[in-house]
Amino acid sequence: MLTLRNIHVWDTGERIDLRVEADEARAFVDSGCITSGEADGSNLTLAPGFADPHVHFRDPGQTAKETMISGCRAAASGGYTDLLIMPNTEPAIDGLPVDAGQQGAAEVLDAGYGTVIDYLQHYGQAHGMALPSHYDLSVCASKGRAGVEASDPADWGRYIAGHGDAAKDAEQLDHPIAAISDDGSAVTNAVLDAALENAKRTGLWILEHCEHHDSGIINEGAVSRRLGVPGIPSDTELSIVARDIDKARETGVHIHFQHVSTAGSFDAISKAKAEGLPITCETAPHYLALCDEDLLKYGALAKMNPPLRSAADRQATIEAVVDGTVDMIATDHAPHTIEEKRAGLESAPNGIIGLESAYAVCHTVLVDSGYIDDQRLIELMSSQPMELLGRRAVDIDGLLGKSVVNASNGSALAPDVELGDSAVHGVNHGGPMAGDAHDGIQSRSSPARRILDFAGVSTASSAGRSGIDLVLIDTDAKWVIDPGRFHSKARNTPFVGWNVTGRPVATILDGRLVFSRIERSER
Repeated sequence: MLTLRNIHVWDTGERIDLRVEADEARAFVDSGCITSGEADGSNLTLAPGFADPHVHFRDPGQTAKETMISGCRAAASGGYTDLLIMPNTEPAIDGLPVDAGQQGAAEVLDAGYGTVIDYLQHYGQAHGMALPSHYDLSVCASKGRAGVEASDPADWGRYIAGHGDAAKDAEQLDHPIAAISDDGSAVTNAVLDAALENAKRTGLWILEHCEHHDSGIINEGAVSRRLGVPGIPSDTELSIVARDIDKARETGVHIHFQHVSTAGSFDAISKAKAEGLPITCETAPHYLALCDEDLLKYGALAKMNPPLRSAADRQATIEAVVDGTVDMIATDHAPHTIEEKRAGLESAPNGIIGLESAYAVCHTVLVDSGYIDDQRLIELMSSQPMELLGRRAVDIDGLLGKSVVNASNGSALAPDVELGDSAVHGVNHGGPMAGDAHDGIQSRSSPARRILDFAGVSTASSAGRSGIDLVLIDTDAKWVIDPGRFHSKARNTPFVGWNVTGRPVATILDGRLVFSRIERSER
Protein backbone atom coordinates (compact mmCIF):
# COMPACT_ATOMS: atom_id res chain seq x y z
CA MET A 1 0.00 0.00 0.00
CA LEU A 2 1.35 3.45 -0.93
CA THR A 3 0.14 6.46 1.03
CA LEU A 4 0.87 9.97 -0.26
CA ARG A 5 0.14 13.04 1.80
CA ASN A 6 -1.06 16.50 0.86
CA ILE A 7 -1.35 16.10 -2.92
CA HIS A 8 -2.62 19.00 -5.03
CA VAL A 9 -5.68 18.32 -7.24
CA TRP A 10 -4.98 19.66 -10.72
CA ASP A 11 -8.12 21.73 -11.39
CA THR A 12 -9.57 22.60 -7.96
CA GLY A 13 -6.44 23.35 -5.96
CA GLU A 14 -7.72 21.11 -3.17
CA ARG A 15 -5.21 19.20 -1.06
CA ILE A 16 -5.92 15.50 -0.48
CA ASP A 17 -4.27 12.33 0.78
CA LEU A 18 -4.05 9.37 -1.59
CA ARG A 19 -3.90 5.69 -0.71
CA VAL A 20 -3.39 3.22 -3.53
CA GLU A 21 -2.31 -0.40 -3.94
CA ALA A 22 0.16 -1.53 -6.58
CA ASP A 23 -1.14 -3.79 -9.32
CA GLU A 24 0.99 -6.88 -8.76
CA ALA A 25 0.58 -8.04 -12.37
CA ARG A 26 1.52 -4.75 -14.01
CA ALA A 27 3.44 -2.50 -11.63
CA PHE A 28 7.07 -1.60 -12.23
CA VAL A 29 9.33 1.06 -10.77
CA ASP A 30 12.40 3.07 -11.56
CA SER A 31 15.48 2.09 -9.59
CA GLY A 32 15.32 3.10 -5.93
CA CYS A 33 11.63 4.02 -6.03
CA ILE A 34 8.67 2.60 -4.12
CA THR A 35 5.17 1.22 -4.57
CA SER A 36 4.47 0.88 -0.86
CA GLY A 37 5.06 2.82 2.31
CA GLU A 38 4.45 6.52 2.85
CA ALA A 39 5.70 9.66 1.15
CA ASP A 40 5.14 13.40 1.25
CA GLY A 41 3.11 14.37 -1.80
CA SER A 42 3.02 18.12 -1.22
CA ASN A 43 5.07 18.69 -4.37
CA LEU A 44 2.79 16.49 -6.50
CA THR A 45 -0.26 17.22 -8.64
CA LEU A 46 -2.94 14.58 -9.19
CA ALA A 47 -4.46 14.75 -12.68
CA PRO A 48 -6.37 12.57 -15.14
CA GLY A 49 -4.07 10.12 -16.89
CA PHE A 50 -2.55 11.34 -20.14
CA ALA A 51 -3.96 10.03 -23.42
CA ASP A 52 -1.97 9.78 -26.65
CA PRO A 53 -4.07 9.39 -29.80
CA HIS A 54 -1.07 8.84 -32.05
CA VAL A 55 1.52 6.15 -31.30
CA HIS A 56 3.35 3.71 -33.54
CA PHE A 57 4.20 0.44 -31.83
CA ARG A 58 6.03 -2.01 -34.07
CA ASP A 59 4.28 -5.14 -32.89
CA PRO A 60 3.83 -7.23 -34.95
CA GLY A 61 6.49 -6.96 -37.63
CA GLN A 62 9.31 -4.80 -36.27
CA THR A 63 9.67 -5.80 -32.65
CA ALA A 64 13.40 -4.99 -32.59
CA LYS A 65 12.22 -1.37 -32.47
CA GLU A 66 9.31 -1.65 -30.02
CA THR A 67 6.87 -4.21 -28.67
CA MET A 68 3.49 -3.68 -27.10
CA ILE A 69 5.15 -4.52 -23.79
CA SER A 70 7.98 -2.00 -24.04
CA GLY A 71 5.73 0.61 -25.62
CA CYS A 72 3.08 0.39 -22.91
CA ARG A 73 5.77 0.54 -20.24
CA ALA A 74 7.17 3.66 -21.89
CA ALA A 75 3.66 5.09 -21.89
CA ALA A 76 3.11 4.41 -18.19
CA SER A 77 6.53 5.90 -17.43
CA GLY A 78 5.43 9.03 -19.27
CA GLY A 79 2.13 9.29 -17.38
CA TYR A 80 -0.05 7.86 -20.16
CA THR A 81 -2.96 5.60 -19.32
CA ASP A 82 -4.64 5.52 -22.75
CA LEU A 83 -3.18 5.09 -26.24
CA LEU A 84 -4.38 4.84 -29.82
CA ILE A 85 -2.24 2.47 -31.89
CA MET A 86 -1.68 3.51 -35.51
CA PRO A 87 -2.28 0.87 -38.19
CA ASN A 88 1.14 0.72 -39.84
CA THR A 89 2.16 -2.54 -38.21
CA GLU A 90 3.43 -5.41 -40.36
CA PRO A 91 0.99 -6.81 -41.43
CA ALA A 92 -1.26 -3.77 -41.23
CA ILE A 93 -4.30 -3.43 -38.99
CA ASP A 94 -6.92 -3.90 -41.70
CA GLY A 95 -8.85 -6.96 -40.50
CA LEU A 96 -7.67 -9.17 -43.35
CA PRO A 97 -6.36 -12.68 -42.71
CA VAL A 98 -2.62 -12.88 -42.20
CA ASP A 99 -0.80 -15.06 -44.72
CA ALA A 100 2.27 -17.08 -43.77
CA GLY A 101 5.39 -15.47 -45.17
CA GLN A 102 4.30 -11.88 -44.62
CA GLN A 103 6.58 -9.77 -42.47
CA GLY A 104 5.41 -10.24 -38.88
CA ALA A 105 3.03 -13.07 -39.80
CA ALA A 106 4.81 -15.61 -37.63
CA GLU A 107 4.21 -13.51 -34.50
CA VAL A 108 0.48 -13.48 -35.19
CA LEU A 109 0.04 -17.04 -36.43
CA ASP A 110 2.31 -18.65 -33.82
CA ALA A 111 0.19 -17.02 -31.12
CA GLY A 112 -2.85 -18.72 -32.62
CA TYR A 113 -4.59 -15.75 -34.23
CA GLY A 114 -5.60 -15.12 -37.83
CA THR A 115 -5.60 -11.32 -38.04
CA VAL A 116 -3.55 -8.54 -36.50
CA ILE A 117 -6.69 -7.18 -34.84
CA ASP A 118 -7.33 -10.49 -33.10
CA TYR A 119 -3.67 -10.68 -32.08
CA LEU A 120 -3.75 -7.21 -30.52
CA GLN A 121 -7.12 -7.88 -28.90
CA HIS A 122 -5.58 -10.78 -26.99
CA TYR A 123 -1.99 -9.59 -26.72
CA GLY A 124 -1.79 -9.82 -22.93
CA GLN A 125 -3.23 -13.31 -22.95
CA ALA A 126 -0.90 -14.43 -25.75
CA HIS A 127 2.16 -13.11 -23.88
CA GLY A 128 1.08 -14.06 -20.38
CA MET A 129 1.08 -10.58 -18.91
CA ALA A 130 -1.12 -7.57 -18.19
CA LEU A 131 0.00 -4.34 -19.85
CA PRO A 132 0.28 -1.13 -17.81
CA SER A 133 -1.63 1.05 -20.30
CA HIS A 134 -4.99 0.84 -22.00
CA TYR A 135 -4.95 0.97 -25.78
CA ASP A 136 -7.41 1.21 -28.64
CA LEU A 137 -6.77 0.50 -32.31
CA SER A 138 -6.93 2.59 -35.46
CA VAL A 139 -7.93 0.55 -38.51
CA CYS A 140 -6.48 1.10 -41.96
CA ALA A 141 -8.37 3.29 -44.41
CA SER A 142 -7.07 1.09 -47.23
CA LYS A 143 -6.29 -2.59 -47.40
CA GLY A 144 -2.68 -3.13 -46.45
CA ARG A 145 -2.32 0.66 -46.27
CA ALA A 146 -1.56 0.44 -50.00
CA GLY A 147 -3.91 3.29 -50.88
CA VAL A 148 -5.54 1.33 -53.69
CA GLU A 149 -8.69 -0.28 -52.25
CA ALA A 150 -10.60 0.87 -49.18
CA SER A 151 -10.67 -1.49 -46.22
CA ASP A 152 -14.00 -3.23 -45.64
CA PRO A 153 -15.99 -2.77 -42.41
CA ALA A 154 -17.11 -6.35 -42.86
CA ASP A 155 -13.56 -7.27 -41.86
CA TRP A 156 -13.35 -5.07 -38.78
CA GLY A 157 -16.69 -3.49 -37.89
CA ARG A 158 -17.43 -6.02 -35.13
CA TYR A 159 -14.55 -4.58 -33.13
CA ILE A 160 -16.18 -1.16 -32.79
CA ALA A 161 -17.86 -0.38 -29.48
CA GLY A 162 -21.56 -1.13 -29.79
CA HIS A 163 -21.17 -3.17 -32.98
CA GLY A 164 -21.22 -6.95 -33.17
CA ASP A 165 -23.14 -9.38 -31.01
CA ALA A 166 -23.28 -8.92 -27.26
CA ALA A 167 -21.41 -12.12 -26.44
CA LYS A 168 -18.32 -11.01 -28.35
CA ASP A 169 -18.68 -7.35 -27.47
CA ALA A 170 -17.76 -7.75 -23.81
CA GLU A 171 -14.50 -9.49 -24.70
CA GLN A 172 -13.51 -7.37 -27.66
CA LEU A 173 -14.10 -3.94 -26.20
CA ASP A 174 -10.89 -4.05 -24.18
CA HIS A 175 -9.18 -2.73 -27.32
CA PRO A 176 -11.86 -1.41 -29.67
CA ILE A 177 -11.33 0.19 -33.03
CA ALA A 178 -11.66 3.90 -32.39
CA ALA A 179 -10.69 5.56 -35.69
CA ILE A 180 -9.84 5.09 -39.37
CA SER A 181 -6.42 6.15 -40.70
CA ASP A 182 -3.64 5.24 -43.08
CA ASP A 183 -1.04 6.96 -40.92
CA GLY A 184 1.92 7.30 -41.58
CA SER A 185 0.72 8.35 -44.99
CA ALA A 186 -2.23 10.40 -46.15
CA VAL A 187 -5.42 8.72 -47.28
CA THR A 188 -5.10 8.63 -51.06
CA ASN A 189 -7.56 10.22 -53.47
CA ALA A 190 -8.31 6.72 -54.76
CA VAL A 191 -9.89 5.58 -51.49
CA LEU A 192 -10.83 8.85 -49.78
CA ASP A 193 -14.53 8.82 -50.68
CA ALA A 194 -14.92 5.17 -49.69
CA ALA A 195 -13.06 5.77 -46.41
CA LEU A 196 -15.34 8.71 -45.64
CA GLU A 197 -18.38 6.55 -46.35
CA ASN A 198 -17.00 3.88 -44.00
CA ALA A 199 -16.51 6.55 -41.34
CA LYS A 200 -20.08 7.77 -41.79
CA ARG A 201 -21.47 4.22 -41.57
CA THR A 202 -19.53 3.33 -38.44
CA GLY A 203 -19.47 6.68 -36.64
CA LEU A 204 -15.67 6.70 -36.49
CA TRP A 205 -13.44 9.67 -37.12
CA ILE A 206 -10.91 9.88 -39.94
CA LEU A 207 -7.41 10.55 -38.59
CA GLU A 208 -5.47 12.18 -41.37
CA HIS A 209 -1.72 12.19 -41.80
CA CYS A 210 -1.90 15.59 -43.46
CA GLU A 211 1.25 15.41 -45.50
CA HIS A 212 1.96 13.99 -48.95
CA HIS A 213 5.06 14.35 -51.06
CA ASP A 214 6.74 12.17 -53.66
CA SER A 215 10.22 13.60 -53.12
CA GLY A 216 12.12 15.56 -50.53
CA ILE A 217 13.96 14.85 -47.29
CA ILE A 218 13.51 17.87 -45.02
CA ASN A 219 11.67 21.19 -45.06
CA GLU A 220 12.34 23.22 -48.18
CA GLY A 221 14.28 26.33 -47.28
CA ALA A 222 17.68 27.68 -46.33
CA VAL A 223 18.60 24.58 -44.33
CA SER A 224 17.79 22.11 -47.13
CA ARG A 225 19.81 24.23 -49.54
CA ARG A 226 22.73 24.44 -47.11
CA LEU A 227 22.72 20.67 -46.62
CA GLY A 228 22.24 20.03 -50.32
CA VAL A 229 19.23 17.72 -49.90
CA PRO A 230 15.84 17.85 -51.63
CA GLY A 231 13.28 19.97 -49.81
CA ILE A 232 9.61 19.39 -48.97
CA PRO A 233 7.46 22.51 -49.57
CA SER A 234 5.16 23.52 -46.71
CA ASP A 235 2.13 23.40 -49.00
CA THR A 236 2.41 19.59 -49.14
CA GLU A 237 0.66 19.68 -45.76
CA LEU A 238 -1.80 22.42 -46.61
CA SER A 239 -2.95 20.65 -49.76
CA ILE A 240 -4.17 17.65 -47.73
CA VAL A 241 -5.72 19.89 -45.07
CA ALA A 242 -7.62 21.93 -47.67
CA ARG A 243 -8.77 18.81 -49.53
CA ASP A 244 -10.12 17.20 -46.37
CA ILE A 245 -11.78 20.36 -45.07
CA ASP A 246 -13.78 20.39 -48.30
CA LYS A 247 -14.69 16.74 -47.70
CA ALA A 248 -15.78 17.44 -44.12
CA ARG A 249 -18.01 20.20 -45.43
CA GLU A 250 -19.43 17.87 -48.07
CA THR A 251 -19.95 14.74 -45.94
CA GLY A 252 -20.23 15.89 -42.33
CA VAL A 253 -17.61 13.30 -41.33
CA HIS A 254 -15.35 14.32 -38.45
CA ILE A 255 -11.76 14.64 -39.66
CA HIS A 256 -8.89 14.94 -37.21
CA PHE A 257 -5.62 16.30 -38.59
CA GLN A 258 -2.50 14.72 -37.13
CA HIS A 259 0.83 16.40 -36.30
CA VAL A 260 -0.01 19.76 -37.90
CA SER A 261 3.14 21.82 -38.37
CA THR A 262 2.64 24.89 -40.62
CA ALA A 263 1.15 28.34 -40.25
CA GLY A 264 -0.92 27.91 -43.42
CA SER A 265 -2.54 24.72 -42.13
CA PHE A 266 -3.41 26.26 -38.77
CA ASP A 267 -5.01 29.22 -40.50
CA ALA A 268 -7.13 26.91 -42.69
CA ILE A 269 -8.15 24.79 -39.70
CA SER A 270 -9.06 27.84 -37.64
CA LYS A 271 -11.33 29.10 -40.42
CA ALA A 272 -12.93 25.65 -40.81
CA LYS A 273 -13.71 25.56 -37.10
CA ALA A 274 -15.21 29.05 -37.27
CA GLU A 275 -17.44 27.74 -40.03
CA GLY A 276 -18.64 25.02 -37.67
CA LEU A 277 -17.14 22.11 -39.56
CA PRO A 278 -16.34 18.84 -37.70
CA ILE A 279 -12.60 19.44 -37.63
CA THR A 280 -10.04 18.90 -34.87
CA CYS A 281 -6.26 18.81 -34.91
CA GLU A 282 -3.18 17.92 -32.92
CA THR A 283 0.43 18.89 -32.95
CA ALA A 284 3.44 17.14 -31.44
CA PRO A 285 6.07 18.23 -28.90
CA HIS A 286 8.84 18.31 -31.50
CA TYR A 287 7.00 20.91 -33.63
CA LEU A 288 6.69 23.09 -30.54
CA ALA A 289 10.31 22.70 -29.47
CA LEU A 290 12.29 22.44 -32.73
CA CYS A 291 12.55 23.88 -36.24
CA ASP A 292 14.47 22.86 -39.36
CA GLU A 293 17.55 24.75 -38.16
CA ASP A 294 17.90 22.10 -35.44
CA LEU A 295 18.71 19.53 -38.12
CA LEU A 296 22.13 21.15 -38.31
CA LYS A 297 22.73 20.01 -34.72
CA TYR A 298 20.77 16.76 -34.45
CA GLY A 299 20.92 15.37 -37.98
CA ALA A 300 18.74 12.33 -38.66
CA LEU A 301 17.57 12.20 -35.03
CA ALA A 302 15.43 15.21 -35.99
CA LYS A 303 14.24 13.78 -39.31
CA MET A 304 10.50 13.20 -39.35
CA ASN A 305 7.39 13.42 -41.49
CA PRO A 306 5.98 16.05 -41.61
CA PRO A 307 9.47 17.53 -41.45
CA LEU A 308 10.51 20.11 -38.92
CA ARG A 309 9.44 23.40 -40.44
CA SER A 310 10.77 26.96 -40.29
CA ALA A 311 11.24 28.97 -37.12
CA ALA A 312 8.20 31.02 -38.16
CA ASP A 313 6.11 27.85 -38.46
CA ARG A 314 7.29 26.71 -35.05
CA GLN A 315 6.10 29.99 -33.55
CA ALA A 316 2.80 29.65 -35.40
CA THR A 317 2.41 26.18 -33.85
CA ILE A 318 2.89 27.61 -30.37
CA GLU A 319 0.38 30.37 -31.11
CA ALA A 320 -2.12 27.79 -32.36
CA VAL A 321 -1.86 26.05 -28.99
CA VAL A 322 -2.40 29.34 -27.18
CA ASP A 323 -5.43 30.43 -29.23
CA GLY A 324 -7.11 27.02 -29.10
CA THR A 325 -6.75 26.01 -32.74
CA VAL A 326 -4.77 22.99 -31.51
CA ASP A 327 -7.13 20.66 -29.69
CA MET A 328 -4.56 18.28 -28.23
CA ILE A 329 -0.91 17.28 -28.13
CA ALA A 330 0.08 13.82 -29.36
CA THR A 331 3.56 12.32 -29.45
CA ASP A 332 3.59 10.51 -32.82
CA HIS A 333 5.86 8.08 -30.94
CA ALA A 334 7.82 6.40 -33.75
CA PRO A 335 10.55 3.98 -32.59
CA HIS A 336 13.55 3.21 -34.79
CA THR A 337 16.92 1.71 -34.03
CA ILE A 338 19.91 3.99 -33.60
CA GLU A 339 21.65 2.02 -36.35
CA GLU A 340 18.89 3.03 -38.77
CA LYS A 341 19.16 6.66 -37.74
CA ARG A 342 22.91 6.55 -38.27
CA ALA A 343 22.39 5.71 -41.93
CA GLY A 344 22.49 9.40 -42.80
CA LEU A 345 19.92 12.09 -43.41
CA GLU A 346 18.75 10.83 -46.77
CA SER A 347 18.51 7.13 -45.83
CA ALA A 348 17.36 7.25 -42.20
CA PRO A 349 13.68 6.57 -41.49
CA ASN A 350 11.37 9.34 -40.31
CA GLY A 351 10.27 9.70 -36.74
CA ILE A 352 11.27 10.10 -33.10
CA ILE A 353 10.07 8.61 -29.84
CA GLY A 354 8.18 10.82 -27.41
CA LEU A 355 6.15 9.07 -24.73
CA GLU A 356 8.71 9.47 -21.94
CA SER A 357 9.72 13.05 -22.69
CA ALA A 358 6.50 14.64 -24.04
CA TYR A 359 5.20 16.17 -20.83
CA ALA A 360 8.57 17.62 -19.84
CA VAL A 361 9.32 19.06 -23.28
CA CYS A 362 5.87 20.66 -23.48
CA HIS A 363 6.06 21.93 -19.91
CA THR A 364 9.44 23.50 -20.58
CA VAL A 365 8.47 25.08 -23.90
CA LEU A 366 4.90 26.11 -23.14
CA VAL A 367 4.50 26.55 -19.37
CA ASP A 368 7.94 27.76 -18.33
CA SER A 369 7.84 30.30 -21.17
CA GLY A 370 4.46 31.59 -20.03
CA TYR A 371 2.41 30.62 -23.08
CA ILE A 372 -0.05 28.44 -21.12
CA ASP A 373 -0.44 27.25 -17.53
CA ASP A 374 -0.13 23.80 -15.98
CA GLN A 375 -3.88 23.20 -16.05
CA ARG A 376 -4.12 23.94 -19.78
CA LEU A 377 -1.26 21.56 -20.55
CA ILE A 378 -3.06 18.76 -18.72
CA GLU A 379 -6.19 19.47 -20.77
CA LEU A 380 -4.16 19.23 -24.00
CA MET A 381 -2.57 15.95 -22.97
CA SER A 382 -5.45 14.32 -21.12
CA SER A 383 -9.06 15.43 -21.17
CA GLN A 384 -9.16 16.54 -24.81
CA PRO A 385 -7.48 13.49 -26.38
CA MET A 386 -9.68 11.30 -24.16
CA GLU A 387 -12.68 12.65 -26.05
CA LEU A 388 -11.15 11.62 -29.36
CA LEU A 389 -10.94 8.11 -27.94
CA GLY A 390 -14.64 8.26 -27.09
CA ARG A 391 -14.08 8.63 -23.35
CA ARG A 392 -13.89 11.38 -20.81
CA ALA A 393 -10.95 11.86 -18.51
CA VAL A 394 -11.59 10.86 -14.92
CA ASP A 395 -13.23 13.57 -12.84
CA ILE A 396 -11.16 13.62 -9.65
CA ASP A 397 -13.51 16.00 -7.88
CA GLY A 398 -16.33 13.62 -8.78
CA LEU A 399 -14.38 10.69 -7.35
CA LEU A 400 -13.98 12.59 -4.11
CA GLY A 401 -17.74 12.75 -3.83
CA LYS A 402 -18.58 9.18 -4.82
CA SER A 403 -17.87 5.74 -3.45
CA VAL A 404 -16.01 3.07 -5.39
CA VAL A 405 -16.34 -0.69 -5.16
CA ASN A 406 -14.19 -2.71 -2.79
CA ALA A 407 -13.42 -5.90 -4.69
CA SER A 408 -12.66 -7.90 -1.56
CA ASN A 409 -16.05 -7.62 0.11
CA GLY A 410 -18.29 -5.60 -2.17
CA SER A 411 -18.61 -2.76 0.34
CA ALA A 412 -18.46 0.88 -0.57
CA LEU A 413 -15.38 2.87 0.29
CA ALA A 414 -15.75 6.48 1.28
CA PRO A 415 -13.25 8.53 -0.68
CA ASP A 416 -15.11 11.71 0.30
CA VAL A 417 -14.05 11.36 3.92
CA GLU A 418 -13.56 14.72 5.60
CA LEU A 419 -10.81 14.89 8.19
CA GLY A 420 -11.77 17.12 11.06
CA ASP A 421 -9.79 18.38 14.04
CA SER A 422 -10.44 15.45 16.35
CA ALA A 423 -11.90 12.52 14.42
CA VAL A 424 -12.14 10.86 11.05
CA HIS A 425 -15.76 10.42 10.06
CA GLY A 426 -17.27 7.95 7.63
CA VAL A 427 -14.36 5.55 7.18
CA ASN A 428 -15.96 2.11 6.91
CA HIS A 429 -13.05 0.02 5.74
CA GLY A 430 -10.99 0.10 8.94
CA GLY A 431 -7.26 -0.41 9.00
CA PRO A 432 -4.51 2.05 9.83
CA MET A 433 -5.42 4.72 7.30
CA ALA A 434 -7.94 6.47 9.54
CA GLY A 435 -5.55 7.09 12.38
CA ASP A 436 -2.58 7.76 10.15
CA ALA A 437 -4.48 10.26 8.04
CA HIS A 438 -5.72 12.10 11.11
CA ASP A 439 -2.27 12.18 12.68
CA GLY A 440 -0.80 13.55 9.45
CA ILE A 441 -3.28 16.42 9.27
CA GLN A 442 -3.96 17.21 12.91
CA SER A 443 -1.35 19.94 13.17
CA ARG A 444 -2.41 21.75 10.02
CA SER A 445 -4.77 24.70 10.09
CA SER A 446 -6.04 24.11 6.55
CA PRO A 447 -9.77 23.48 5.87
CA ALA A 448 -11.26 19.99 6.04
CA ARG A 449 -9.49 17.53 3.79
CA ARG A 450 -10.30 14.28 2.00
CA ILE A 451 -8.85 10.84 1.42
CA LEU A 452 -8.90 9.40 -2.07
CA ASP A 453 -8.64 5.72 -1.26
CA PHE A 454 -8.32 3.06 -3.95
CA ALA A 455 -7.41 0.19 -1.62
CA GLY A 456 -9.10 -2.88 -3.05
CA VAL A 457 -10.84 -1.03 -5.85
CA SER A 458 -12.39 -3.38 -8.39
CA THR A 459 -11.06 -3.25 -11.94
CA ALA A 460 -14.05 -5.16 -13.27
CA SER A 461 -16.23 -3.48 -15.88
CA SER A 462 -17.83 -4.40 -19.16
CA ALA A 463 -14.69 -3.29 -20.96
CA GLY A 464 -12.22 -4.50 -18.33
CA ARG A 465 -11.62 -0.91 -17.20
CA SER A 466 -12.74 0.93 -14.09
CA GLY A 467 -12.14 4.33 -15.66
CA ILE A 468 -10.09 5.46 -12.65
CA ASP A 469 -6.93 6.40 -14.53
CA LEU A 470 -4.67 9.06 -13.01
CA VAL A 471 -1.19 10.51 -13.15
CA LEU A 472 0.87 12.13 -10.41
CA ILE A 473 3.09 14.93 -11.69
CA ASP A 474 5.91 16.89 -10.13
CA THR A 475 5.44 20.12 -12.08
CA ASP A 476 8.61 21.64 -10.59
CA ALA A 477 10.93 18.68 -11.16
CA LYS A 478 14.16 19.56 -12.94
CA TRP A 479 15.83 16.73 -14.78
CA VAL A 480 17.96 15.86 -17.79
CA ILE A 481 16.52 13.69 -20.55
CA ASP A 482 18.56 10.49 -20.74
CA PRO A 483 17.13 7.96 -23.22
CA GLY A 484 19.41 5.35 -21.71
CA ARG A 485 16.97 5.28 -18.77
CA PHE A 486 13.86 5.02 -20.94
CA HIS A 487 11.58 1.99 -20.77
CA SER A 488 11.06 2.08 -24.54
CA LYS A 489 13.33 -0.18 -26.57
CA ALA A 490 14.12 2.79 -28.82
CA ARG A 491 16.49 5.69 -28.24
CA ASN A 492 15.84 7.86 -31.31
CA THR A 493 15.26 11.28 -29.81
CA PRO A 494 16.94 14.64 -30.41
CA PHE A 495 16.11 15.68 -26.84
CA VAL A 496 18.97 13.73 -25.25
CA GLY A 497 20.74 15.93 -22.71
CA TRP A 498 17.98 18.55 -22.58
CA ASN A 499 17.43 20.23 -19.22
CA VAL A 500 13.67 20.15 -18.69
CA THR A 501 11.05 20.74 -16.02
CA GLY A 502 7.99 18.74 -15.02
CA ARG A 503 7.84 14.97 -14.74
CA PRO A 504 5.20 12.30 -14.20
CA VAL A 505 6.18 10.33 -11.10
CA ALA A 506 3.39 7.74 -10.83
CA THR A 507 0.66 6.29 -13.01
CA ILE A 508 -2.58 4.78 -11.73
CA LEU A 509 -4.57 2.49 -14.01
CA ASP A 510 -8.01 1.18 -13.01
CA GLY A 511 -7.41 2.50 -9.51
CA ARG A 512 -4.12 0.59 -9.10
CA LEU A 513 -0.55 1.84 -9.18
CA VAL A 514 1.24 0.54 -12.30
CA PHE A 515 4.33 2.77 -12.36
CA SER A 516 6.31 4.69 -9.75
CA ARG A 517 9.39 6.84 -9.51
CA ILE A 518 8.35 8.08 -6.07
CA GLU A 519 11.09 8.08 -3.47
CA ARG A 520 10.39 7.18 0.14
CA SER A 521 10.07 10.15 2.50
CA GLU A 522 12.61 10.54 5.25
CA ARG A 523 10.91 10.19 8.66
